[in-house]
Amino acid sequence: MHSATKGQKGEERAARALEAKGMRIITRNFRSRTGEIDLVVLDGDTIVFVEVKAWSSYGYGDLNYGIDKKKQLRVIETAKYFLAVHREYNCMAVRFDVVFAGPRDLTHIAAAFMECV
Repeated sequence: MHSATKGQKGEERAARALEAKGMRIITRNFRSRTGEIDLVVLDGDTIVFVEVKAWSSYGYGDLNYGIDKKKQLRVIETAKYFLAVHREYNCMAVRFDVVFAGPRDLTHIAAAFMECV
């Protein structure tokens, strides 16, 4: 399967799973000059920036490989830009999650990394 197609399917599965947990999708594939955030969701009074990794094999130990410090910084900078553009979310708590989308299951890691934004 082409990696873009695999990524899109992984993002769709992740979005459905997060919605099933009661979260509300604000936007998908938010882009800025600093990067892209796969999903932006509301979890109660928290805005969550979600990175989705669609891999054929994965595990918790793969977090540093899947979303290294450089990628984390790009996500954080893009989140800051999102909050600057969408000021209605500025007073909310912020969280950065990662969802690993494997061929048969999903692993959602809430608060996978942190930063003050």
